[in-house]
Amino acid sequence: MGKRYTPAEFDVAAAIYGYDTRDMAIYERLKAWERCHQLCVAVYNATDSWPKGERYGLVSQARRAAHSAAANIAEGCAKQGPREFRRYLDISLGSLSELSYTLLLARDLTILSHERWLELDEVHRKAGGMTWLLYKSLLAKTSTGPTRR
Repeated sequence: MGKRYTPAEFDVAAAIYGYDTRDMAIYERLKAWERCHQLCVAVYNATDSWPKGERYGLVSQARRAAHSAAANIAEGCAKQGPREFRRYLDISLGSLSELSYTLLLARDLTILSHERWLELDEVHRKAGGMTWLLYKSLLAKTSTGPTRR
């Protein structure tokens, strides 16, 4: 459990599953990043219709948290070793938690409809689940870390 793949191994796996990865950065090959990126796009689209008075409040907060979740996975991929990468995944997980609350608050303030919140929550759960699985896979590569989340 928790094998860290080399770029060549990513390419082999991508070939098996039919992906052309020649022009992809390492982070683009990670399902966790892909799900967080999808979440970020969904949050940007959803917040586009929120009240103008929330532009520097909840809109900004939701967008920054969604962006941070995907960006920290991308940045962590460029770091040296699994311990450092795990630290960036930890930040990503924190951003996902922050986003979860921001969306819940927007729903409770009726800025976000319950139906739209359910849609975003589903995308959020998938992103969070994949990010957590990636984080857990790196625990085996490091000597310290939490045993559960």
